[in-house]
Amino acid sequence: MTNRVVFSLTGTDRLAFLQGLVTNDVARAAGGIVYAALLTPQGKYMADFFVLGDEEQLLVDVAESHAALLLQRLTMYRLRADVQITQTDIIVSRGTGPAPTGALPDPRDPALGWRSYGAEDVSDGTDWTTLRVTHLVPESGVELTPETYILEAGFERLNGVDFRKGCFVGQEIVARMKHKTVLRKGLVRVSVEGDAQPGDEILSGDRVAGHLHTVEAGQGIAYLRFDRAADLHTTGAVLTPRVGDIPISA
Repeated sequence: MTNRVVFSLTGTDRLAFLQGLVTNDVARAAGGIVYAALLTPQGKYMADFFVLGDEEQLLVDVAESHAALLLQRLTMYRLRADVQITQTDIIVSRGTGPAPTGALPDPRDPALGWRSYGAEDVSDGTDWTTLRVTHLVPESGVELTPETYILEAGFERLNGVDFRKGCFVGQEIVARMKHKTVLRKGLVRVSVEGDAQPGDEILSGDRVAGHLHTVEAGQGIAYLRFDRAADLHTTGAVLTPRVGDIPISA
């Protein structure tokens, strides 16, 4: 892969520093990998990434499109903590076939295979777009935008948030959505019959129900109001939500 950036966090405060900011328990990254996000104080998405840890550093694997923003925010929050943040030359590889030595399982979903970190790209030819649509895995900058609330994007199912780890930026909003409200909107897989494009407005009858994100091979990821998840269509296609993606309580 060439669209990822890996930062190294060193210094005696690196674990406590990152732990107080991001949605997942980065202590579990020691010798492994966790998926997490950094949110705004209002609980909205800023960047999602993977965290790996060893005895000397934490590695943060983030989409190239979000690397500058993440670095700027981490630097802003660092204050006087003993943390040094540097960009590395590590190359991120991905695959679903036989895993190379030292590869780690993608923590979001077993179907997403492995991730490897090294000096060269050993990725295989997996069709990632079709795979992530099939398993409802949002992408940085596509389904995950500055307007995204991570629970609506499935972060709990994707092992990207830990409600027992303690405080993180935006935690109050996320916890309120978890414990005090019923999700009324969110990402849903849909079958697509006809001509539909990313960004198309979705209607339920004549009422706006949401919009399409990714469309691939007759299926797509849509952001929907759950109470308007029937009789769905765009100007050129009929959409059918995947069974089980609409909460029963919606």
